[in-house]
Amino acid sequence: MKRVLFVGLALVAISTANAQKSEGSYKPFKVDVAFGYAIPQGSGAKGGVLFAIEPKYAVQPQLSVGLRLEGAVMAHGWVSNDGESLSAKVATSSSYLLTGDYYFSNNTFRPFAGAGLGLYKLASASFDDASSTDVSFASATKFGGMIRAGFEVGHFRLGLEYNLVGKTTEKFDDGTSNPPSVSSKNGYLGIKLGFFFGGGKN
Repeated sequence: MKRVLFVGLALVAISTANAQKSEGSYKPFKVDVAFGYAIPQGSGAKGGVLFAIEPKYAVQPQLSVGLRLEGAVMAHGWVSNDGESLSAKVATSSSYLLTGDYYFSNNTFRPFAGAGLGLYKLASASFDDASSTDVSFASATKFGGMIRAGFEVGHFRLGLEYNLVGKTTEKFDDGTSNPPSVSSKNGYLGIKLGFFFGGGKN
């Protein structure tokens, strides 16, 4: 009876250890690569494609930190101080964020939520409408943040990210004491599908 009990306990211990290993033992370093669609805010905005690469390190099995490098090809919407919408040309903006993701599971299906902080380099803006063909604004850099959620299955990843970037206001230099101005909302939503190298189970 003692032998049977010992064998039974040993089998339970082995099966528990194997289950924990299959659920939670992941390699700590990985690199995410993602493509997707960027949806900017504001009247007159035009969506476009985005590309991102993000090396990460798991400081704990369910918590990883990383550096997101992203380029988004889109046109932000600009609105004048009298309410007129201006159509800007499509251009590429970039961002460099420190990120963190928390995984709610260590199974094959891994939902996550995350956030990031860093710098957004906004593309220069020029306008297509006939009244302002010669008007353009230089690129600018702003501090901003990002929140996201999604899931991973195997080495594939699907996520939604909202980038929070402050509004830009520019004035036309028309030689008057009270020149007209335009403003742009710089936040955008990113819908991403990607994969990662490394990070698989041990």
